Amino acid sequence: DKKEQEENSNPFKGRKYIRAVGRRKSAIAIAQLYVRGKGNFVVNKKKVADYFPSGPFTDIATSSIKKIGDNVKFDINVKVTGGGPKGQAEAVRLAVARALLSHDQDIRKTLRVAGYLTVDRRVKERKKPGLKRARRAPQWSKR
Repeated sequence: DKKEQEENSNPFKGRKYIRAVGRRKSAIAIAQLYVRGKGNFVVNKKKVADYFPSGPFTDIATSSIKKIGDNVKFDINVKVTGGGPKGQAEAVRLAVARALLSHDQDIRKTLRVAGYLTVDRRVKERKKPGLKRARRAPQWSKR
C-alpha cells in the first residue's frame, strides 16, 4: 500500500523530460523539464518556495522560467546538492535555463541578455600556508 501511495504521489513518474545540469560554486543542480505540465516547480521533493524560504533565493531560482513568460506551462523537478542557499539557487536557475534552451532554441537571445546562460565560475580561493586566509597575512609589528 505504501509503495503504491509513493508512486501515485509522484507526478513526475514515467513521463518524458529534458535534463540539464547547472553548477555554481560547490552547488550542482540537475533539472528535469516536463513539457506538458501544470506549472509545478519542485526542488529536492519540496515546492520551490518551501525549499528556498527566503524570497530572493526563490526569485533567483524561478527567474529563468519567469523570463520566458507565463503562456507556456512546464513541470520542473530539480535535484540540488552542495553549497549554500544562494549557490544552489543560482545553480537551479542555470539548469532550468539550459533545459528551456534544449526545448526551444528561439528563447536563446532572451535568456542570454538576462545573463541566465552565462556560467559564473567564481569559487572561493584556497587558504595559503603562512597566511590567515587566502590573502590575509598576519599583522606585522615593527617592535
